[in-house]
Amino acid sequence: MSFSIDKQTLEELNLLGKFRQGSVYHLFNRVKTRGAEQLLDAMFRTPLTSAEVINERSRIFRSFQQAAIQFPFDVQQVSLMREYLDIRVSKNAAMVLAGTFVKKCLSKLTRDERFKKNVQGLQATIVILNKCFEFVNSQQLQTGPYANRIRSIQTLLADKKLEKVRNTDIYQSLPVQTIAYYDHLLKEKYNSELEDLLQFIYEVDVYIAISDVARSRKFNYARAFPPENNCFSVAALHHPCIDKATGNNLLLNGTCNVLFLTGANMAGKSTWMKSVGIGLYLAHMGFPVAADMFEFSVREGMYSSINVADNIGLGYSHFYAEVVRVKQAADAAASGKRLLLMFDELFKGTNVKDAFDGTLAVTEGFAEYRNCLFIVSTHIIEVGESLKKHNNIQSLFMPTIMEGAKPRYTYRLQEGITEDRQGMMIIRNEGILEMLESNAG
Repeated sequence: MSFSIDKQTLEELNLLGKFRQGSVYHLFNRVKTRGAEQLLDAMFRTPLTSAEVINERSRIFRSFQQAAIQFPFDVQQVSLMREYLDIRVSKNAAMVLAGTFVKKCLSKLTRDERFKKNVQGLQATIVILNKCFEFVNSQQLQTGPYANRIRSIQTLLADKKLEKVRNTDIYQSLPVQTIAYYDHLLKEKYNSELEDLLQFIYEVDVYIAISDVARSRKFNYARAFPPENNCFSVAALHHPCIDKATGNNLLLNGTCNVLFLTGANMAGKSTWMKSVGIGLYLAHMGFPVAADMFEFSVREGMYSSINVADNIGLGYSHFYAEVVRVKQAADAAASGKRLLLMFDELFKGTNVKDAFDGTLAVTEGFAEYRNCLFIVSTHIIEVGESLKKHNNIQSLFMPTIMEGAKPRYTYRLQEGITEDRQGMMIIRNEGILEMLESNAG
């Protein structure tokens, strides 16, 4: 089973994007090595769908956070080792020796740099082997969820031939025969083992980077349950990329699987929905989440409709684009998958009467899929009155507090349906009517 999420949802939640300021990926991308960055990218693109595996990864992150480990490897040396292993050699040891002699001769006769680079790569590899040996034999991480991985690297580095390599003095000039022997040994005989060693270094890089983010931003770790539990419970959940964001609590499950959310513009509805989506996505990765508590049943995917735009190329109006998006979500829910679906301001591209009828019908229809969780927000608060007969739909709102003629937003969820109607007051505050009247005159 894989976690299903489409491009629009990824973009609406701003999950990916190495160079995109404000993206969730950018927030967590504190790794030092290129291999770790590739591993982080793979984690972001493939959320986990096993509660056991999710919780295991979270425990590893937590153990690194508690140990407060600093990355013990020199990034340039790791890069040199990577380049060294990428230049493969013959399976025949004699051919490797002959090739090494040729490279050394060319380095003296011409400006051929291959021999020098090969020696530098070998030296870096020896340094990395020793650094790794020190790291896995320190007292850190000897127990806990990462202990088995540590022991596997300890076993590898205890190998007699690799021990001989580790004990080589890199500051002494090495004979060509020794260089050729090590090249054949490391690049051919122990190639897969050293690839695993590099992967271990990349893992450590990722675990340190993510746990450092969790520590600095006071994030916590989610607890995953099997899909059939059908629960979602959070405390003080907030948007991870917003400093000093307000946190909120929410409980959804099989008996109450729909949140009907109301509130004025700028009250925080969209940001809250994004917080839920981002939190659930990170939780499926086993990553730290911006919440005091986060418990969830594993989902099979996520679907959002927050920033739907018209499509000129396809000839879609804004309203039709919304309808298409809802149809796609309905198909996904009808497939039987356990999903989280979020709709912000349904059918805002049409008239109020159609928007009312459409929002009511769609919310009632989706509410029947008890294995799915839904969040629906709207300005049309009258819909809420018609939904009160459904005991599996809870109504919450983001309040607006008027301080004189100016609105103040608490960003705190409250039970019920908003009665805020400050639209015209805000229009008047901006002086739009006076401007129009003076221009008309």
